[in-house]
Amino acid sequence: MKTEKDWERIVRRFERLLRLKSFPVAFKMLESRKELEVIPFLRRPQNKMTMCQMINLVRNFDWSVGAEIKDFLFASCSSILGLQELPESHRDGTFRNIVWVATKEDGRKFERSIPRLPVGRYQALAMAPLVYNPFDPDIVLIYANPAQMMLLVNALQFVDYEVMQFFCVGESSCADAIVRCYRDQKASLALPCYGERCYGHTQDDELVMALPAALMEKALSGLEALYRRGVRYPISFAGASCDLTSVFPPAYLGLEEMMKKVKGDGRHFLLGVTGGIASGKSTVSKMLGELGSPLIDFDLIARQVVEPGTSGLARIVDYFGRQVLAEDGSLDRKKLSDIVFGDMEKRKKLESFTHPPIYEEFFRQTAAIAARNPDAVIQVAVPLLIELNLQYLFDKILVIHVPAQIQVERLAQRDGISEAEAANILKAQLPIDEKLQFADFVVDNTGDLAYTKKQVAKIWNDLQEGRLAS
Repeated sequence: MKTEKDWERIVRRFERLLRLKSFPVAFKMLESRKELEVIPFLRRPQNKMTMCQMINLVRNFDWSVGAEIKDFLFASCSSILGLQELPESHRDGTFRNIVWVATKEDGRKFERSIPRLPVGRYQALAMAPLVYNPFDPDIVLIYANPAQMMLLVNALQFVDYEVMQFFCVGESSCADAIVRCYRDQKASLALPCYGERCYGHTQDDELVMALPAALMEKALSGLEALYRRGVRYPISFAGASCDLTSVFPPAYLGLEEMMKKVKGDGRHFLLGVTGGIASGKSTVSKMLGELGSPLIDFDLIARQVVEPGTSGLARIVDYFGRQVLAEDGSLDRKKLSDIVFGDMEKRKKLESFTHPPIYEEFFRQTAAIAARNPDAVIQVAVPLLIELNLQYLFDKILVIHVPAQIQVERLAQRDGISEAEAANILKAQLPIDEKLQFADFVVDNTGDLAYTKKQVAKIWNDLQEGRLAS
């Protein structure tokens, strides 16, 4: 069935990041029973079922399931979805009083607390594994363990943060998840109830989240951003008594101290300059330099702190062995890159050797420039500024942007490699378009030098005027 989004692509990326045990469930309420007829490979229940059983067939048997009021075993399921009115035996508290609460009055309170879809709006529903692109869902059900859910919540909060509140009416997790999600158009996390575990085969360690389909890409983007910052599933254990100073981001351990080293008591201004590979960062930095902005180059510093004779290189060799050295005793960057690529623990260890001296040299150069010119606008070229989460160090951020295809072409030409090889290199980096959300200034570097120079000059003037105004 043709869908507006490529749900398979989205689900596969979710799988890679969260390692879910079962596919997310596409869920859609239908205003007409006839809509069931156009959904491919749809199965109808042969017996009356609970909602939990239907979801189980989708999650664990890969079925696409359609149902209407006659297919439900209990009115407690169908009434929650607005397929029928709540029977009197439920409204007066009798049904809940049979098992779940002590009195009929408690049963009435129970029923009144359950959120429900409006009666008469829908006639049927459809569910299917989202990965098969069955239809464009209203909401998506995701089953995961608490650690996976924690990361999913973090991902949803990554952009446009808000506190997420969750509810538990008790023995009605489908209402807590599905109906609240429909009603509020927000993610709704629920504790699967007894029925869902008994009849729906939800496991002891599983929770369920209903997510508006429109938020799936936001969740995925947040997961990918957290992944790039080292927050990943499965969560590695740091150890109860180990030294955590090499694990946390530098700012966690001394943000105030770092900010003081960067800003000091001076009036200098720090402009972070970044972009994708082969986007033209060096060209823009040179133009800014000609306008009077001194440059601090993180790439250059990163090479200096691992030169022969430095403590940085000594620590790398001590940990990784002499295999990472070239014949002349210098660091063989290619060999080291091959070792740490795809190995988060080794990459973090390498960063614990190189990042502290890089930051110290950055602080030293900043202080030296500020001492010579207290009002300097210092440009700091950091290729991985966003990936390393260093935004907090700068007054403003400038991103040099070119479309990904132009990056591929320029990189292939610059390094003498094929465009396919260049494309693979880009895949390992944060897409350049995603860096734009962090930018205060953007230079479009797709034109000629004159076009780029004009943009840089305007940014420089804006910086000067902004500083005078403040």
